[in-house]
Amino acid sequence: MEFQHISEIERATRKGRAELFRLGTGLIFIVGGMLYAAMIGQGEGGVMLAAAAAVGCYMAMNIGANDVANNVGPAVGSKALTLGGALVIAAIFEAAGALIAGGEVVNTIRSGIIDPAKIPDPDTFVWVMMSALLAGALWLNIATAIGAPVSTTHSIVGAVLGAGVAASGMEIANWGEVGRIVVSWVVSPLMGGIVAAAFLYLIKRSITYQHDMVAAATRMVPYLVALMAWAFGTYLMLKGLKQLWKVDFLTAVLIGFGFAVAVLFLVRPLVARRAQSIANSKQSVNRLFTAPLIFAAALLSFAHGSNDVANAVGPLAAIVDVLASGATEISRSAPIPLWVMLMGALGISVGLALFGPKVIKTVGSEITELDQMRAYCIAMSATITVIIASQLGLPVSSTHIAVGGVFGVGFLREYLKSNYARMVADIKAHHPEGDQSAIDAFLARFAVAPIDEKGQMLRELKAKAKQRLDPAHFSKMERKGLRKVYRKELVKRSQLMRIAAAWVITVPASAIMAGLLFFMMRGMMLG
Repeated sequence: MEFQHISEIERATRKGRAELFRLGTGLIFIVGGMLYAAMIGQGEGGVMLAAAAAVGCYMAMNIGANDVANNVGPAVGSKALTLGGALVIAAIFEAAGALIAGGEVVNTIRSGIIDPAKIPDPDTFVWVMMSALLAGALWLNIATAIGAPVSTTHSIVGAVLGAGVAASGMEIANWGEVGRIVVSWVVSPLMGGIVAAAFLYLIKRSITYQHDMVAAATRMVPYLVALMAWAFGTYLMLKGLKQLWKVDFLTAVLIGFGFAVAVLFLVRPLVARRAQSIANSKQSVNRLFTAPLIFAAALLSFAHGSNDVANAVGPLAAIVDVLASGATEISRSAPIPLWVMLMGALGISVGLALFGPKVIKTVGSEITELDQMRAYCIAMSATITVIIASQLGLPVSSTHIAVGGVFGVGFLREYLKSNYARMVADIKAHHPEGDQSAIDAFLARFAVAPIDEKGQMLRELKAKAKQRLDPAHFSKMERKGLRKVYRKELVKRSQLMRIAAAWVITVPASAIMAGLLFFMMRGMMLG
């Protein structure tokens, strides 16, 4: 009995040990960054630099834990990638994006949300940046703990806003920019959902609604993969590589198109060869999208690393700039030392590996069921929506776009299933009562018919039913009962409400925390 009790205790504490390992590893990384900053700093400024580095490491880890899930979550949920494989790919490409294409200069004030000229002195500016970094990181930590994917850009922007207002009053804020961010709460998920749903409907019409799905996939998949190559090529040049190679929109589109043509000729024989050995089923056709999804996860991670590492290291770079130069004026941009960029890149990778799986599971499997085709549509939405929005000057969030894409494909599936159920009810209502064999035969032909032929079959059935005066047809009350469609919910409404609530309160929550932290930090420094 004693050995049995010991075994039960060990099983009960196993989860706690794993949690302690993650917390301990994260703490070691933060302390390591703090010690390195302390060694290169001097005097009182060295203490402040060490503290800022610790907060910067913490912020980078939380970005990795929360924001990266949008890039790999759909691929994991569709089983195109294992969780372990996704973590490795994302960690490598996030770090590569940050180090290769992250840029040498970063804006000290994200999105121009406050006017740095209205901050009274460099010491106050350092306290504002420290408060913003810590508040943004704390909010991301809370969101990750509940499994809610939120925008890291909104987190740090809200935090800078709150700390800036606490330091210099309401007039420091650019309220027009705040309004644009509020607009993005609606624009981003709506655009992401519409684009993802449109691609899923295209795939269904051109492949899965066809009688010979293998032949349809052999014809369409190369074009879909080439379209993905075009979108990703353009996206990488405009977003991922913009620090290394600045190109205008038209040039990026044309180069992306050339890349897409090359991919089309490369992929077409590969798909044709693979199609010869697969069954005529949706599950088999789905596997043709696996390799493109792996490339998509890697490229999205690279672009994210090159862009969003600034959320982690931007305020830290600003603090380093002020402390190192002894500046008396606040600059709107600051150079990024290599050690700061490396700290941000490593922090994102460490945070992803230790704490990322929770949000990855939320995005990949806890909103709606994903397969490779649906994940492909979400990846396309994540790139095309950003490209369109940036050209129209619309404020968007990559997090909101990706999660909106997941909801978009889920709600489209709900609509299509409900619509199919209504058609089946129509079929039953227009057959004589008790003629089950005729109903079964019609449904069998209806199930395998192309979508255009389905509509024609329904129209002919209704026309024939109107010509009959057979009292054996179902009564009006019975037809009403048959037409009643019980909506099958394929999207978890609880997740929708939880994520939407987290999005709405991100800016105010991080702003309030940053303001309180600023007052606390100023009180400690002046006291």
